[in-house]
Amino acid sequence: MRKRRDFLKIFAAFSGFSFMPSFAWSSSNQRFLRTAHIGVGGMGLEDLKAISSHSEVQVVALCDVDSNAIKKAKELFPKADTYKDYRRMLSSNANKIDAVIVSTPDHTHAPASIMAMKMDKNVYCQKPLTHHVSEARTMSQLAEEKNLVTQMGIQVHSFYDYKLATLLIQSGIIGKVSTVRAWSPKNWGYDGQEPEGEDPVPENLDWNLWLGTAPERPYKDKVYHPFNWRKLVDYGCGTLGDMGVHIFDTPYNALALDVPLTIKNSCRKPNGFGYPENNIVTYTFPGTPYTTDTLKWIWHDGADAPKYHKDLKLPKREKLPQQGAMFVGEKGKLLLPHFMELPRLIVDGEYKELDITPFEKSKQIGAPIRNYEQESPKHYHQFVDACLDKGTCTAPFSYSAKLTETILLGVIAGRFPNKTLHWDKKASKFQEPEANKYLNFEYRDF
Repeated sequence: MRKRRDFLKIFAAFSGFSFMPSFAWSSSNQRFLRTAHIGVGGMGLEDLKAISSHSEVQVVALCDVDSNAIKKAKELFPKADTYKDYRRMLSSNANKIDAVIVSTPDHTHAPASIMAMKMDKNVYCQKPLTHHVSEARTMSQLAEEKNLVTQMGIQVHSFYDYKLATLLIQSGIIGKVSTVRAWSPKNWGYDGQEPEGEDPVPENLDWNLWLGTAPERPYKDKVYHPFNWRKLVDYGCGTLGDMGVHIFDTPYNALALDVPLTIKNSCRKPNGFGYPENNIVTYTFPGTPYTTDTLKWIWHDGADAPKYHKDLKLPKREKLPQQGAMFVGEKGKLLLPHFMELPRLIVDGEYKELDITPFEKSKQIGAPIRNYEQESPKHYHQFVDACLDKGTCTAPFSYSAKLTETILLGVIAGRFPNKTLHWDKKASKFQEPEANKYLNFEYRDF
């Protein structure tokens, strides 16, 4: 196993150097964005396909700790160099890449992204942006200091329905919003104990590199890799960090929210290994021009989500969408299903027709697309275009770090069931000192 000093040498070697992107040019003087991809299995493969579907992208390097994932990606891009250690990939291609796509498990998002950003590489990082609050703030600060193009992988942020909901809320269609209720029945929790013993590591997997900066532990088949890591404290962020980021995004953006003032998670006692299987998280936020003096936000996940509440009552006794959010305002409610469905306006217990003509005339919104495969690439292409000076990103780290911080504060509150935590944004700490140790993490050297 590589020693601590070796990891730090590799990680820190690029801190003081600047690598200005030179881009690639075709014989017709067309500029291309040269990309390197960290994590190309599962969602990483989808990210790779979406980014590379842009006509001005050249895939230069592929990295994954699982050789099976590398094999599939290499079949799509036979000219790309392949690696299993992202540090080696970045150090070997410092002057050959312009942007880095990070699609690893959550605990590796920040270590990989920060190394790339210190090398002045633009970064597209999957959601949630980081595994710890301190990492989110570091990444936002780095992006600002180095004037980098950044985007968090919440592709529905660029979908028609979500853009429309934002425009409707900010137009004042339901007045100032006092409450948001959001829910998902997904269960990225695990109420059992940590399994005992160990299993042989598959030949295709480098277990040490998969663990990365997380604590060392023995491999157990079907417990961590390839997908179950979302449930586990050392690697994922539970349902909040998965579906919560998507469903929080539009209300958070539409209401121009900052990080919360207080957080309380009603859940079972933590077991230290897996996240709770059901969470009811209550936030209070400082007011904005689109809200009342303070905003109450309730998130519910798990099999019985959401619990009945009068705010969630629909006309004609209709059932709620399986996942979604409800804005509760002074003049009515706006229901936003997740996803690929139009928002629905409710006034005095009845559905009201939406008038979106002003948004169409002002070209604030285009025609709806009812096909995920057609709409999803827009978010990725927006990042590529911004890297090529053809536009800007709508989910840069300046925005998505705050959204991620909000999510992670709810995750931390799950360590203290039914206790209200008070967050001091300026000091970046809780008033409750026992919670502050979960804001940071000491990286293992691997």
